Amino acid sequence: MFRTVAELVEIAEKESIRISEVMIRQEMETKDKSREEVFADMEKNLDVMEQAVEDSLEGVQSVTGLTGGDAVLIQNYMKEKKPLSGNLMMDAVSKAMGTNEVNAAMGTICATPTAGSAGCVPGTLFAVKNQLNPTREQMVRYLFTSGAFGFVVANNSFISGAAGGCQAEVGSAGAMASAAIVEMAGGSPQQSAEAFAMTLKNMLGLVCDPVAGLVEVPCVKRNAGGSSLAIVSADMALAGVTSRIPCDEVIGAMYRIGKQMPSSLRETGEGGLADTPTGRLLKEKIFGMSI
Repeated sequence: MFRTVAELVEIAEKESIRISEVMIRQEMETKDKSREEVFADMEKNLDVMEQAVEDSLEGVQSVTGLTGGDAVLIQNYMKEKKPLSGNLMMDAVSKAMGTNEVNAAMGTICATPTAGSAGCVPGTLFAVKNQLNPTREQMVRYLFTSGAFGFVVANNSFISGAAGGCQAEVGSAGAMASAAIVEMAGGSPQQSAEAFAMTLKNMLGLVCDPVAGLVEVPCVKRNAGGSSLAIVSADMALAGVTSRIPCDEVIGAMYRIGKQMPSSLRETGEGGLADTPTGRLLKEKIFGMSI
């Protein structure tokens, strides 16, 4: 039905439906399933995300000890202080990081679009939920909207850090979340596209440089950055701010940038933060070997 964001928006506008509805219909057609079956499949993903968030707020720790407990620290900070960036923003940050802490602790998460970037969509969803008070159906639709934009990225660029750097993982995830926030907040299909473009634009060039080759440092905290940027971009789009570079062209730019990145900055753990003195020491400590 669609391959680009422009086509996605055009269908939604022409038929006066939401982007989530376009994605639902495409899933029904491609998978030969009923609306109820498609919805039930996505609701299972929502259940997994919700459980991961809840588990993270109980406190989890990775086997390596590199990550864990930060989601709880932020929740405690929100109770004791008045966050400079506001409760909604910090709640999203906490739940995004928490989801990735669960991943690092070998828990169950829903890759959106990857395990390393799995925090942005649920983190923002369960944060804006407290303000927008969505129905369960609207929460499931949030995931379909995210998925529609992720579908375009996957078919026109990268969603893996190994292929295109972290711009392809957390960049895509944050942008997907931003588009979904807009729809849930009552924005138009075009405003969702604007939010997606503005989020991704601000994460172009982000490298993938996991310390010791593990999806922990800096991955967990990058999900915090992707989530906060998603909320800011959603607000800008809802305010009427637009991206001067069309959404599909931003995705194309991300693809070209990823192709230009050296392999040392594409998930190999050979460059960037992984190649700092502390990064090398952590690898040696974990694996008992030096770089």
